[in-house]
Amino acid sequence: MSEAEPIELPKDYFPSEDEPFMNDRQKEYFRRKLLAWKDDILRESRSTITNLQQDMGALPDLADRASTETDRSLELRARDRQRKLISKIDKALRRLEEDEYGYCDETGEPISLARLDARPVATMSLEAQERHERKERVHRDS
Repeated sequence: MSEAEPIELPKDYFPSEDEPFMNDRQKEYFRRKLLAWKDDILRESRSTITNLQQDMGALPDLADRASTETDRSLELRARDRQRKLISKIDKALRRLEEDEYGYCDETGEPISLARLDARPVATMSLEAQERHERKERVHRDS
């Protein structure tokens, strides 16, 4: 995909099985989807930081203070998960640039467009992911 020639996507464009897999339009579709997702997460993170920086004052009620601390703790854990998700989004964007996006890490086969649309950071086909999770469960249970 050339930087000099931006890819125009119709407003209602959705990748289709009828077109070549990971053609320039599909790559642009997923690039935009990943960047928008990352932007949303970063916007939420800035909002969280602002909320956490606000001085809640000395809450006189012990229950109120405990509730506030619990809420903050949950919020920070959610942000940590989102930080990890941003890392996955960045890796997906790199795979797009390297023409590796959309292919299963395990089998090398294309990942279904429906799966990529639902989970743009997917690195395995549904079948490979299920095998991986079954193996994890067996090892965890033993």
